[in-house]
Amino acid sequence: MNISLYGLSVWVLPLLIAITFHEAAHGFVAWRLGDNTARQLGRVSFNPLKHIDPFGTVILPGVLLLSHSPFVFGYAKPVPVNFRNLNHPRLDMVWVALAGPATNILLAIATGFAFHLLPLVPAEYAKWVADNLKNSLLINAVLAVFNMLPIPPLDGGRVAVGLLPNFLAYPLARLEPYGMLILIGAIILLPLLGAQLGLNLDVISTILRTLTGYVLSAVLFLTGNG
Repeated sequence: MNISLYGLSVWVLPLLIAITFHEAAHGFVAWRLGDNTARQLGRVSFNPLKHIDPFGTVILPGVLLLSHSPFVFGYAKPVPVNFRNLNHPRLDMVWVALAGPATNILLAIATGFAFHLLPLVPAEYAKWVADNLKNSLLINAVLAVFNMLPIPPLDGGRVAVGLLPNFLAYPLARLEPYGMLILIGAIILLPLLGAQLGLNLDVISTILRTLTGYVLSAVLFLTGNG
């Protein structure tokens, strides 16, 4: 796969903004709800270098792109939160977890409204700005949907642990150390196995693509681009 400098220039900026705001939102909400761990470590910040994870932000998405994976994903360095410091640990954990995906949805909506400003952009920059906006819309929708999968340590897993009754929450919480391995297996290894067996086992990617499509349609309609 040939990746041009232009291609990088229209993907890197929206990706950095999306992950930086996502992680900073976790830290900010945790701080407002009683835990200042992230703030003390400088993670309530819009500096992308504070949030980039070499494997999750660079290597994993790159490998998926080069292997022509049907769904590309990655992650940033998780914001440290000491849930015991929160005012209401179990409920506030839900709000902290929701802050990231909610911020991505707000960024997607802001991007949708920004499309209406394209006529004001000088002609020589219009395509570059439009491509950045398109990618920002897609990246933020994908991040919001992917992170809401109910598997710890993803945000959706934390929300589920906070809302489910104890007999369901505790076993789910214990999956956290293995969560990323489960996801990689489901998104990469399972479809490869299915291809060898002549079966379509690409279930997670199909669900993610479908839900992302709904989110994109809703944002475009809401922002007058439908």
